[in-house]
Amino acid sequence: MNSYDKAFLVSGRNTLIHKNKKLDLIVVNDDNDPPLIITRHGVKMFEEVVPANKVEAKERYMEIVDISSTEVFGETKTLLFVQALNNKEYKVDYSKKGTDLFIRIHQDNYI
Repeated sequence: MNSYDKAFLVSGRNTLIHKNKKLDLIVVNDDNDPPLIITRHGVKMFEEVVPANKVEAKERYMEIVDISSTEVFGETKTLLFVQALNNKEYKVDYSKKGTDLFIRIHQDNYI
């Protein structure tokens, strides 16, 4: 799958850019880390069951992004920056999961 088929771009060593408002991104980092959902409205924790495969995700208008896979970053991340379609950049700090500092706005109007 080339980058034109994906609903996201990878920038640098830890930045994910959401580029398709028709698909939500389900971000999976590590087994111990909670999954995230990136929508056109922002980033939050994903409370539902993660789709089992790409077909199930596509039926729900989602794309699963395993950031530790070699197609994305190739390693699990402690710090992830996400540029969402709402013109905000979010900072996700996996070392602070379970606190208010886990997901926060890093930069408003990044464009």
